Amino acid sequence: MRFVRMGMKAIIGVAAVLVCVGEVVHAAVPHVVFLIGEREYKTQETLPKFARDELIGKLKFRCTFVHADPKDGNLFPGIEAIDTADLVILSVRRRSPVAADLARVRKYLAAGRPLVGIRTASHAFHTKGKHPQGHAEWQEFDPEVLGGHYVGHHGNKLVTTVETLPAAKAHPILDGVSAKPFDVGGSLYRVNPLKTACVPLMLGRVKGAPSEPVAWTHSYRGGRIFYTSLGHPGDFQLPAFRRLLRNGILWSLKRETGEKK
Repeated sequence: MRFVRMGMKAIIGVAAVLVCVGEVVHAAVPHVVFLIGEREYKTQETLPKFARDELIGKLKFRCTFVHADPKDGNLFPGIEAIDTADLVILSVRRRSPVAADLARVRKYLAAGRPLVGIRTASHAFHTKGKHPQGHAEWQEFDPEVLGGHYVGHHGNKLVTTVETLPAAKAHPILDGVSAKPFDVGGSLYRVNPLKTACVPLMLGRVKGAPSEPVAWTHSYRGGRIFYTSLGHPGDFQLPAFRRLLRNGILWSLKRETGEKK
C-alpha cells in the first residue's frame, strides 16, 4: 500500500508540473489584437487573412479581431480585448470612438505597450473636430505616438516605388526584405518631416516629387512603435511587404525576426 501511495503521489506531482508548464507555455503565446475600422483598403479582409497565414498558422500567436460596427463606424464592439493584448495592430481611418473606448486605447499606450500601425492609422482618430456627443478624437495621435506628420497623399495614378534605406539595412525589421526596389499599390503618403526620434527604414518615390518615408520605428512611453504607410490590398500579395509587416510585428514584441533554422 505504501508503494501504491508513493506512486500516486508521484503521478499527481508529475501532473501538477505538466499543468504548470502548460500554463507557462500558454502565457508565453502573444495575444495580438487587431483594431480595424476603415473602408478604403479592405483591411477587414486582408489583415485577418494575413494573421491566419503568418501569425496564427506559422507563429502560433493568439489573435483577436475588433472590427468597427458596420452601421456606426465609431463603435468598436469588443474593444476591451486590448486590455489583455501584448500588441495592438491598428488599421483605422478617421473614427471618433466612444470617449471611454478611446481612453482605453490611451491607457494601453500610456503603459508603454507596443503598437503596429498600418496606412490610415496615421489619421486613425482625427475627425477634424467633428464627432458625436460622448465620443472623442485624438488629433495628435500621429506625431505623438507614431512620430509621423501626415498631411495628405500624392495622386492615385502615380506609381509608388519603394526601397530600403542603406543606413537601415541591418535593422531587424528589414531582415529578409528584398533590397531591390519594388512597386506598391495605392498613393504615396506625404509624411515629412518625421519626429527626430524616428528611425526611417524604407522610402517611397513618385515621379516629380521628393521621396517620403513609408516605414519607420518610434517609441511612445517606452513602448515600441512600428508604422508603415503601405497596406493597399495589392501590397498583401507582395513577399517584401508581408515580410516587412511580419518583422515589424515581431520586433514590436521584442522577438527575433529571423526564420528558425
